[in-house]
Amino acid sequence: MNFQQVLNGARRRWVHWKNNRRMVGLARQVAGLAPRRDERPVVFFNASTRLEGMSLNASFSLVASWALRMQGTPVVHFVCAQGLRPCVLGTQRDDPLAKPPCRACQAQSRAVYHGAKKRPFVYHEDAALRQALEGRSTADLTALEYRGIPLGALVTPALRWILRRHTLEEDATTRTLLCQYLLSAYSLAQQFGKLLDEVKPQAVVVFNGQFYPEATARWAAQQRGLRVITHEVGLLPTTAYFTPGEATAYPIDIPETFDLDEAQNRQLDEYLEKRFQGNFSMAGMQFWPEMQPLGEAFWQRASAFRQIVPIFTNVIFDTSQGHANVLFPHMFAWLDQTLDVIRAHPETLFVIRAHPDELRPGKESRESVAMWAEARNVRALPNVLFVDATEYFSSYELIQRSKFVMIYNSTIGLEASLMGAAVLCAGKARFTQLQTVFLPPNAEAYRQMVEEFLASEKIIPPAEHQRNARRFLYYQLFRTSLPFERWLQEDGVWRGYTAFKPKVTWQDLLAQYSPVLRTVVDGILKGEPFLKKE
Repeated sequence: MNFQQVLNGARRRWVHWKNNRRMVGLARQVAGLAPRRDERPVVFFNASTRLEGMSLNASFSLVASWALRMQGTPVVHFVCAQGLRPCVLGTQRDDPLAKPPCRACQAQSRAVYHGAKKRPFVYHEDAALRQALEGRSTADLTALEYRGIPLGALVTPALRWILRRHTLEEDATTRTLLCQYLLSAYSLAQQFGKLLDEVKPQAVVVFNGQFYPEATARWAAQQRGLRVITHEVGLLPTTAYFTPGEATAYPIDIPETFDLDEAQNRQLDEYLEKRFQGNFSMAGMQFWPEMQPLGEAFWQRASAFRQIVPIFTNVIFDTSQGHANVLFPHMFAWLDQTLDVIRAHPETLFVIRAHPDELRPGKESRESVAMWAEARNVRALPNVLFVDATEYFSSYELIQRSKFVMIYNSTIGLEASLMGAAVLCAGKARFTQLQTVFLPPNAEAYRQMVEEFLASEKIIPPAEHQRNARRFLYYQLFRTSLPFERWLQEDGVWRGYTAFKPKVTWQDLLAQYSPVLRTVVDGILKGEPFLKKE
């Protein structure tokens, strides 16, 4: 380790200590000034949002809990005390028996929940479950139900996310992690269920509900008929999305009568102008470091074909969620069918675009579209251009010159509809809750529609596709994405992590002075919509 690395490490520790000191100061103000009403509490749980620092979702949860406490609502935090073996963020993919960083995480928890009511949970291994897991295949383990709890279904999305692959392998690493997740989930279910039975909360708030700790807690609460609110990052920087549904599916109730007025159209167009230039970020991640035009070489090649059809894929941890796969069992099954179409239509240039997040440092997909293309020798096909995740050319320019657009469930499909393009979708996406794209009922109907589109002279999508795309995106951006920049700023250590702003005090946590906190509090306690006031 050189001097610069030592210096950088010291700086990070100093900034982290300073940020935590500010947070503890706020926690003390809340603990000392919050009124106490005699009512049922709200339980908060988010073991998959952070380890040592404060991520956006960890901060959203904390601010929401403080807002509830400042108006007198009791809050109980369910806090991990080495209760997961391992947690999702503490999992080392190549060393399944490695211990998670519990000491640092617990130290952070002491700062985060300073002065709050906490219920710690530890790891209790069920010997009968351990024995029941012995010798089972990966497929059997992912389908496991134990004492009425669908443990396999609860832990599989998290395992796919951490392993960065949809197809779980039959190897020792996968089975070991899967068994540890199953044992941890059962241990958590027993303790969380006991907490719910004791305190009888009026609501439960968890991080997105897909990672296995929160998924298990959500399941346990729903079995008892309790309201569960999940949250995720919103589409705009430093914004949160809260919902009584599945946050990753992004359910939005948009009135059928809603249409954008002149000011709203202008606001949306200003956002789109930046996005179509690649100038946007989400959760601290800038997806397009640069965006290049397609260039003369591309257009010379394209001129030899009758038509162009782009195929936009998605990252494996967005396509592996159960609600996405409604036509095909997974994205690669769709790609295999698409490859049959490509071979049958040499007159068409197909441009297969790997998602730019597929090779994000630290989160690289281990079952990627690039691997699929290599295994099937896709680059050798004369009517295919494969574009890797590191090639930053303009997808929007490509859409403008294409016959139609094929997607699985990526947001580029919504953007293509906004541009007036015909979009054929193969998976359930956030925006398919409205008629924004063509979404056939099954894989066979999808294949038939592809053939019809390729044979048609021109495809004109229904006008409602573009209208609904604008309505949906406006709601997603400016109504459901609740801004938290009043309280939060970048922490100066890790990208996507946050700290509380220096001038934030307990008064800033009073819901009566903040429309955003009023929305969050009323949504949790009264079931009102989590929509930003206009």
